[in-house]
Amino acid sequence: MIILPAIDIKDGNCVRLQKGVYSTAEKVAESPYLAAQGFAQAGATWMHMVDLDGAKDAKLINADLIADVAESSGLHVEVGGGIRSMEAVEYYLSRGIDRVILGSAAVKNPQLVTDAVRAYGERIVVGIDAKDGIVQAEGWLDSSEIHYIELAKRMEQAGVQTIVFTDIAQDGMLSGPNLKQLDDLCHEVSCNIIASGGVAVLKDIINLCDLDVYGAICGKAIYSGTLDLKQAIEMAEKI
Repeated sequence: MIILPAIDIKDGNCVRLQKGVYSTAEKVAESPYLAAQGFAQAGATWMHMVDLDGAKDAKLINADLIADVAESSGLHVEVGGGIRSMEAVEYYLSRGIDRVILGSAAVKNPQLVTDAVRAYGERIVVGIDAKDGIVQAEGWLDSSEIHYIELAKRMEQAGVQTIVFTDIAQDGMLSGPNLKQLDDLCHEVSCNIIASGGVAVLKDIINLCDLDVYGAICGKAIYSGTLDLKQAIEMAEKI
């Protein structure tokens, strides 16, 4: 299992939210550049980045900053937030980003996912963010009527190979990932599953390894100090 430390960008700052609520944004690092440097020093090979302003406004807001941080980090990087067109997909992939995450587009414009997968294959990831099992969109401000497993199956049929799954109720709360929903998802689709939201301590990493998920995104736990990134990476590689 790979560990993906996370950098969420709002107003140019590295922040974390609680349950996706923008008013809870808390600056957690002096700069995204220093955060990324710390990840690399801890042994990370991948990094997960989100343009929170872009997710809310449905367009690229912090894209130049994100691309620059990614390039300077030397890490493999996946990026989500505000990617609603092929032009946005191409912008990031042409700037050295390894994978782009389509979230709201998977709900509202599934043809974009199909077209992007046809053009870029495994470099296209779908982000499924759910609250009580129902998919949310537009920076978690808009609820759909689609169950997360149903959307995952549709994305699998479209050729998507990797899904980032977030239980919004767990995100930023350090209360542990939703193992039940993740386990159900792993059994329903053959896609690589990246768990996002709730990771707090090393035991959570062990639990996710036991589910045999492809990856785990770690954010607030790293910044708050409840999870040592180096230890988490070593544990995930060993199990």
